[in-house]
Amino acid sequence: MSAVAASGASPLLAVRSLTKLFGSFAACNAIDLEVRPGEIHALLGENGAGKSTLVKMLFGVLAPTSGQILWKSRPVVISSPGVARRIGIGMVFQHFSLFEALTVAENIALSLPPGISLGKVAEEASRLSELYGLPLDPKAHVADLSVGERQRIEIVRALLQNPDLIILDEPTSVLTPQEADRLFETLAKLKAEGRSVLYISHRLEEVQRICDRATVLRHGKVTGACDPRAETPASLARMMVGSDVAAVNAVQVAAKGDVLLETRNLSVPARSPFAVSLKNVCLEVHAGEILAIAGVAGNGQSELFDALSGEFPVADAGTVSIRGRPVGALGISARRLLGAGFVPEERHGHAAVPSLPLSDNLVLARNQSDRRSFLGGGVLGIIRHAAVRLASQRISQTMDVRKSGEDPAAGSLSGGNLQKYIVGRELDRQPAVLVVNQPTWGVDAGAASRIRQALVDLARSGSAVLVISQDLDEIFEVATEVAVISEGRLSEIHPTTTLTREKIGLLMGGMHGRNESGEAAHAH
Repeated sequence: MSAVAASGASPLLAVRSLTKLFGSFAACNAIDLEVRPGEIHALLGENGAGKSTLVKMLFGVLAPTSGQILWKSRPVVISSPGVARRIGIGMVFQHFSLFEALTVAENIALSLPPGISLGKVAEEASRLSELYGLPLDPKAHVADLSVGERQRIEIVRALLQNPDLIILDEPTSVLTPQEADRLFETLAKLKAEGRSVLYISHRLEEVQRICDRATVLRHGKVTGACDPRAETPASLARMMVGSDVAAVNAVQVAAKGDVLLETRNLSVPARSPFAVSLKNVCLEVHAGEILAIAGVAGNGQSELFDALSGEFPVADAGTVSIRGRPVGALGISARRLLGAGFVPEERHGHAAVPSLPLSDNLVLARNQSDRRSFLGGGVLGIIRHAAVRLASQRISQTMDVRKSGEDPAAGSLSGGNLQKYIVGRELDRQPAVLVVNQPTWGVDAGAASRIRQALVDLARSGSAVLVISQDLDEIFEVATEVAVISEGRLSEIHPTTTLTREKIGLLMGGMHGRNESGEAAHAH
């Protein structure tokens, strides 16, 4: 801990009985929290615990229902993000707010008071990026930058406000291990200057590594505080969810089964100026295997999912095969009829219609053959609602989906619970092939464990599972084999047991074009 934080100085930020009600629901219930000068303070909790609501109140996005915020020992009303920035609070959200067609300097200038020249912005951004080890070219267009570079823009933009407190929401979720290490060095410099960081992360190993203290939320209330360095990831997870988090029992592949999913020289041109083209992607997933596709966001993962799922069919039918059948030119319904299941990255609006109840979402996600069990008398359009509700309840029970009523709107569930339902909805069909994009994105430890075990169990039953993930912990926990996608190209496929985090990190950075001897490498 820094000398400033250890000195017993008054808290930089304190909240007293801070409460936020949405109707009768208390998203935050009488929260007490202190952040000291010069400390990195972790805010932990499972999905729906109240973390996002709390930091939105601290940054002026939401108004508290009751309670008090003290800034440097004085009561304050933070009525907008502009007020938060003026008093010395900066925030980097998990989902970036950048315009891809603009340059780095132009994006930064948009958050600054008017009247500052673009040249001055570029000069100051360059100075700060060099000072804090966040290399950036102010003249570069955002569309040409990696996700890690885009995060640096957000951090530099926050630093230009000269904040005393920076709130970071899941900052390493889109970074390679090497980029995460660089971020941690930056946070150490900020801490040494006496600045404070409020750090939200589901990655408990990094919380242990960099954070001085941690406050734990559960169901909108503070349930504990600790020194994370004196804990273990298991004990921190237990504090978050209120019980032990089950370890994933991974797949053991004795012999390769039949190839159930295959691509042969799959090439797809970019559909927009900011999309990524796929270039000669070759892969095979056998029965009983989980192939993980690792990579930094924005390197072709979405395009690969679209091509595998049939959401955007390709011209050459033979480039994608499911259970030996060429399906490249077929749509998603036809691929589902062959026994495939798909879970897209975006929960709201893509995997589920937020305004519709879970039961209606279940019916929408089934193909014509699957829907027959929900139709009465074989007459199209007459739905047996009891059968649908029973299936929905079965999915919720199997995946431990926690919800406010028997059949609530999908949008009323927390992110983790909706993700469990969506994954469970596909697993309920017992697909022979399952393709999942970011299965535990923004999901707490308990929900992530359940989802990962469900994927492992499906593979163990003889299905082929392809997981697209940015989470290396997840990949090592579930995958039997790993390939890395970078700039639309896929690396060789490696058995998971032969890889390290560092090697995957280098591949994620685009070094898969050559092997260790410098010779060209080829996709499997």
